[in-house]
Amino acid sequence: MFSGLNKFLKIILPKRLFYRALIIVAAPTIILQIIITIVFYDSIWIKANKNTTRALVAQLKTIEQVYQNDKKNLDFLTDSYKNNFNFEIGINQNSFPTSTGERKFSPMDRSLRRELKSVFGNSNYWFNTSKFKNAVEIKIKSKNEIIEFLVPKEMVSASSVRLFLLWTTLPSVVLIIIALIFLKNQTRPLVRLAKAAERFGKGDYVNDFRPSGAQEIRKAAYEFDRMAKRINRHLNQRSEMLSGISHDLRTPLTRLKLQLAMLKQKDLSQNMSKDIDEMEKMLNDYLQYAKTQSQENTTNVNLNEMFLEISMSTKPERIKILGHDQIIINGRSLALKRCFENLIQNGLTYGKNVNINFKKGNNRVSISIEDDGPGIPEDQYKNVFKPFFRLDKSRSLNKSGVGLGLAIVEDVINSHGGNIQLGKSKLNGLLVRISLPF
Repeated sequence: MFSGLNKFLKIILPKRLFYRALIIVAAPTIILQIIITIVFYDSIWIKANKNTTRALVAQLKTIEQVYQNDKKNLDFLTDSYKNNFNFEIGINQNSFPTSTGERKFSPMDRSLRRELKSVFGNSNYWFNTSKFKNAVEIKIKSKNEIIEFLVPKEMVSASSVRLFLLWTTLPSVVLIIIALIFLKNQTRPLVRLAKAAERFGKGDYVNDFRPSGAQEIRKAAYEFDRMAKRINRHLNQRSEMLSGISHDLRTPLTRLKLQLAMLKQKDLSQNMSKDIDEMEKMLNDYLQYAKTQSQENTTNVNLNEMFLEISMSTKPERIKILGHDQIIINGRSLALKRCFENLIQNGLTYGKNVNINFKKGNNRVSISIEDDGPGIPEDQYKNVFKPFFRLDKSRSLNKSGVGLGLAIVEDVINSHGGNIQLGKSKLNGLLVRISLPF
């Protein structure tokens, strides 16, 4: 039972910290205010109104009895009550009203009806509390005459219901507004920390983050800033080392190529030149992988223009762009371009044609790149994303490479908060599905 209740509460309760904290602060205040209101309304306000109304009805009964016993002193009676109690008293023989002037849901009318009914009977009274702003009109049937009273509302109700509700709800509203202001100030540093962590997870260089807020939040933000700097320093050192080694190795390779060009044994020279060319391509791949680890500012990227630029710089007659929506995402332009170039070049290397399709989804853009090459076996989909993994059996043995292409692609896509999947294309080749937020 408690497990089901716990699941139900998780569904209905808000997910964000600000609203949860607001419930923790506001719920006790509102519940306490409701309890106080009910207790005050039931114990004080209703009883006070009941006693006030009972005293008024007793005075009306007294006036009726005095009038019936001594009708000669009517002027003295009316003047005395007018001067001392602010009563307006009139006696006539008009017809008694048949339509009721009561309000069904008014506590004042309910209390007055109860007392008049117990004193004068069921059909010997009539009253209206809404006809006049500050007075209540009451008519009493006394034998063949009707006694009309116009009494102040203060003698029927101890206080106004609206004023009572205002004073009971206004403090709660003020307290909740104050809580809103303080909670907003306390949760704002957490929101900034979460956004900074999200940006850092996507590969952005977070250099404008400043710890703020409560002491615990400041400590967490300070430790995050130190961690981010250590990770950036480690990535920069690794990239610089890989880039330096690759550059240093290119110098002796260039000298070897010059020496091979001077050899008289052309067959040996050609074979060794092919090996050197392959080594040079491997170094270029290493350099490209190192570039993906370098810092780059995030900008708005137009996918239409990027794919068109890649197509025009490679082989536009073999590339077909099917997406026509204007899609702009936030990301690192050079890294994304390098990622898409790798996928398109792979498709053109192992196949003849490449189709590119992209469309908007629910806060995400879906990109499909498919070729008509030999494809990749399904049991190798996960392995091809590993660095230095080469799948020569399915993607032509005569193609050189070090197995970093798809590793670079996955690293770039994941750092942008997206995901990548492989599948079978409609062209019987490889299908690459990419999903990116925008």
